[in-house]
Amino acid sequence: MEAQPILKRNHRKQSLAAKIKRMFFITLGSLLVSVGLEIFLVPNSIIDGGVIGISILLAFLTDKPVGLYMIVLNLPFLLVGYKLIGRTFAITTTIAVILMSSFVTLFHSVRPFTDDLLLASVFGGVVLGIGVGTIIRYGGSLDGTEIIAILLARKSSFSVGEVVMFFNIFILGSAGFVFGWDHAMYSLIAYFIAFKMIDITIEGLDESKSVTIISDSPNEISEAIRNRLGRGVTHIYGKGGYTGEEKELLYVIVTRLELAKLKDIVLEYDEGAFVAIEHVADVMGGRFKKNAIH
Repeated sequence: MEAQPILKRNHRKQSLAAKIKRMFFITLGSLLVSVGLEIFLVPNSIIDGGVIGISILLAFLTDKPVGLYMIVLNLPFLLVGYKLIGRTFAITTTIAVILMSSFVTLFHSVRPFTDDLLLASVFGGVVLGIGVGTIIRYGGSLDGTEIIAILLARKSSFSVGEVVMFFNIFILGSAGFVFGWDHAMYSLIAYFIAFKMIDITIEGLDESKSVTIISDSPNEISEAIRNRLGRGVTHIYGKGGYTGEEKELLYVIVTRLELAKLKDIVLEYDEGAFVAIEHVADVMGGRFKKNAIH
């Protein structure tokens, strides 16, 4: 029997419009990071975690530009990232780092917006977090410590998050010896705010929830959800582990604002229904688009 040739599947190339959109947001993210650093944090001796924090410390100690250290320190991480994550990630990250370094140099002589440490921590963290989150959302990164954390986590019992946290505790602690402990505490505030803003930027403010419903009135509830919420419902067929009774589960994704109405619909038809609600980080594809409400 003649062997069948193995067909090589080509990766679908991004359209020109998609590439332009990605580069626009990578540029915007790099610009915001630079503003957060040079207009708020660096002039007030406040640092962030990761490579950005190390770069600020080294720039202060050596009187060299922050952007220079950002490029130098990220180079080895880019090589590792190319092997771990892929070519597109490495190229996007390289562009983001170069743009950010250029913007930082451009803004270095600009007068800071405030010399109030609390205001600088809060607004610097917000702007920095939105910038970093935008870059991550469109396939890049500015922090090589996460790449190293992935490698270390594979060879140890620690998770990626634990390794990153250890790095950042060390970096933020070092700020206490370099800038003073009050600046280290303000740096912790800026880091926490930036961390939360990264999550908000990546996931969005309009949080989605996945809801699993087990009820004796699945068809009535499903129809009500479609008509009154405009959301599609998936029917999943299973069997109870204790009773062995066949069950029909309903699975639906709604926004945070629609959750209360969904609960009311379920209770209206079955007060004893089992409802499990989980947070959804992101939704793409499928039929999540809201339909017209009758």
